[in-house]
Amino acid sequence: MAEDTRQEKRASFSSLSEHNTNGLTRTSAVASGKSGASKKLVIKNFKDRPKLAENYTEDTWLKLRDAVGAIQNSTSIKYNLEELYQAVENLCSYKVSPTLYKQLRQVCEDHVQAQIHQFREYPFCQELCKIMIRSIFLFLDRTYVLQNSLLPSIWDTGLELFRTHIVSDSAVQKRTVDGILEQIELERNGETVDRSLLRSLLGMLSDLQVYKDSFEERFLIETNRLYAAEGQRLMQERDVPEYLHHVARRLDEENDRIMSYLDQSTQKPLISCVEKQLLGEHMTAVLQKGLSILLDGNRVTELALLYQLFSKVKGGLPTLLQFWRDYIKSFGGEIVCTPEKDKDMVQDLLDFKDKMDNVTQSCFTRNEGFINAMKEAFETFINRRPNKPAELIAKYVDSKLRAGNKEATEEELERILDKIMIIFRFIHGKDVFEAFYKKDLAKRLLVGKSASVDAEKSMLSKLKHECGAAFTSKLEGMFKDMELSKDIMIQFKQYIQNQSEPSNIELTVNILTMGYWPSYTPMEVHLPSEMVKLQEVFKVFYLGKHSGRKLQWQPTLGHAVLKSEFKEGKKELQVSLFQTLVLLMFNEGEEFSMEEIRTATGIEEGELRRTLQSLACGKARVLNKNPRGKDVEDGDRFNLNNDFKHKLFRIKINQIQMKETVEEQVSTTERVFQDRQYQIDAAVVRIMKMRKTLSHNLLVSEIYNQLKFPVKPGDLKKRIESLIDRDYMERDKETPNQYHYVA
Repeated sequence: MAEDTRQEKRASFSSLSEHNTNGLTRTSAVASGKSGASKKLVIKNFKDRPKLAENYTEDTWLKLRDAVGAIQNSTSIKYNLEELYQAVENLCSYKVSPTLYKQLRQVCEDHVQAQIHQFREYPFCQELCKIMIRSIFLFLDRTYVLQNSLLPSIWDTGLELFRTHIVSDSAVQKRTVDGILEQIELERNGETVDRSLLRSLLGMLSDLQVYKDSFEERFLIETNRLYAAEGQRLMQERDVPEYLHHVARRLDEENDRIMSYLDQSTQKPLISCVEKQLLGEHMTAVLQKGLSILLDGNRVTELALLYQLFSKVKGGLPTLLQFWRDYIKSFGGEIVCTPEKDKDMVQDLLDFKDKMDNVTQSCFTRNEGFINAMKEAFETFINRRPNKPAELIAKYVDSKLRAGNKEATEEELERILDKIMIIFRFIHGKDVFEAFYKKDLAKRLLVGKSASVDAEKSMLSKLKHECGAAFTSKLEGMFKDMELSKDIMIQFKQYIQNQSEPSNIELTVNILTMGYWPSYTPMEVHLPSEMVKLQEVFKVFYLGKHSGRKLQWQPTLGHAVLKSEFKEGKKELQVSLFQTLVLLMFNEGEEFSMEEIRTATGIEEGELRRTLQSLACGKARVLNKNPRGKDVEDGDRFNLNNDFKHKLFRIKINQIQMKETVEEQVSTTERVFQDRQYQIDAAVVRIMKMRKTLSHNLLVSEIYNQLKFPVKPGDLKKRIESLIDRDYMERDKETPNQYHYVA
């Protein structure tokens, strides 16, 4: 449409002729009518197409060639740019386009070839002025070139000529790339370089489509060489936290270079190269040298950086995972397997677990693999030392649930119990925990030392949820016994009031179901006649209500409140039954030897020594010991300390009863082993009764599946031999490794 308008315009001015500078003749005409009448403009086409002036094509090309030469040589152009554009348009209109295109290409090629020597000497001083040349020949580009798909545009022609004659020249290419690499190396060493120049040069290589072959390959080789040497050197010179920060800084710098002047296609191989040389080649060395330091010092920032960097390297996270697992096993194994640390073992385990949980959440983005590895590692090291961790966890729970523990509020206590349950889950021998927990719970309930019934019930609920109802059935039975005992005592007090001879001793009895509570060794002691009489009254009362039952008194669990008088005044002593028997003797005499006390009370020697020690050598010294000393010896004599003073009216002297003796500990452990033997026997008989015939290996495999505690193959073999001796099963006569069930 624009072209038609121009032709009509030329046709309308046909009467006025003038010779234009570009050699074309224009004519024009004005249509007019009578004055005042409406005017009508009539546009008519040329009858014949205007002809070009003679030598117009040659003259015009000379002007255009001079202009191109001026642009190439950076000199001033003699002609107006609009005039030059119009000249190109005129030539194209008269189908001189093919010749014009060839002539322009030849002029540019000649110029480029003439400039090669300059580029060889000064690779950064020349630029190709394709933009201005293309502006002049724009009409040619948008008509003739556009219509011929096989012809490259003027811009592409310039690039092609530059690539063919200059960039492809080996000397020019080498000097150019050497210069670029030198500038990049200077920048990597901390110097300031002209980034805009680098961006222009690399952009030129990219436009010429030689970026990858001429530059990128050499660039990556140099990068590889630089960071390989740097990684080796810095691993020797720097500690791990500093090295990790250096790697992160290097990666940031390379990403910044990509954003500033490198081609985006270089990003992946470049970053991969840096990660490989600074991390991939040194993963094991970094972890061996620094992981334990970072974890010991709880260096959360560096651990997060370590995880972030290793996640980028192939095989990084699996390697970190293995070292993480090994660290936990090593550190935890030291806590568990060092007897000197038994006192603080459970608290150390809880602190260690909290620390590792924090690392997985804060540094390892709660990675499921790392969480599972931590659980596996805890389970491994905590069972390296059989039974002891379970025993100490039970005692730790006892210390938290016992009255007098003022360390925590109810909410804090609940959180502590939750954390203990996490450690408890890792233990294989949960029956050991149950035995010690049951023994400690019995003491807390019977001596009235439980801090909170709610806390006790909460712990019971957690154990039930973790191990099932069978695990806690006996523990729940202990609580039921205590509640039933309260009801029975209300009835007994009413019964006593109706007696003809009321006693001046107030008796409280706890009725314990033997199957629920820990087994206690019966001990015959010599009770005062008033106590014996009161026991008989209770026995008649209880058996009258529950015929067919048998009562067995357990003096080891008894305690009493004695009213006593000293020079300072009256006091109440809260003591164990054994302490009661010893103190009551001093109503009958002033001084007794240890042998006399043992004969009179019937208390076992070891228990008597502990009892006398608590009365004469503890904080509240109700008795005087002669000679003085911390331990009770055979020849020691004791008398009542009339000068005894204490700020409280009621004094507790029964703490010794809450402490576990070595004998009790050994007894509890042996009882657990005995129970395990029964469970193994029962499991073997169950399996053989169902299968009838089974090989040794299959039998052992099925036993392991049924048992909930760890057992050694040698112990299993002993139990199988025992069952064969007792005729529960027999060996096959031809195949000794085969067993048959004996009905």
